[in-house]
Amino acid sequence: MTADKVTRFAVDLLASAAVEGARQSRSAKQQLDHWARVGRAVSMHETSARRRVEAVLAGAMPMSELRDEELLVANAELDATIQRHAQGMSFGDRLAAEGVTTVALGEDGSIIAYHPDGSRTPVAG
Repeated sequence: MTADKVTRFAVDLLASAAVEGARQSRSAKQQLDHWARVGRAVSMHETSARRRVEAVLAGAMPMSELRDEELLVANAELDATIQRHAQGMSFGDRLAAEGVTTVALGEDGSIIAYHPDGSRTPVAG
């Protein structure tokens, strides 16, 4: 068995691994290792089903043509891609650049309006 290497995981993945790991009598680390190995095996297994999923992800085939098990994999791939892109994006900044005022919870739980000019105002609730 090879030695572990220190790495970082997204907080939501670690939390999910802790919950699922407890159900499977595994530590969070063991659950993450398990998921990674399963994902690696699926990713490396070149089958017609995998090619069909990749065709959908590339936009060359409609999702409606996938079988249930292929659809599950395609949705998981899409979810992971969306989460990865969303983590590196500030939706508030993008909307402000378009002149849109947004609202969000402040650190104290109050509702704050964020205006395109950079100013902030509390929202009466």
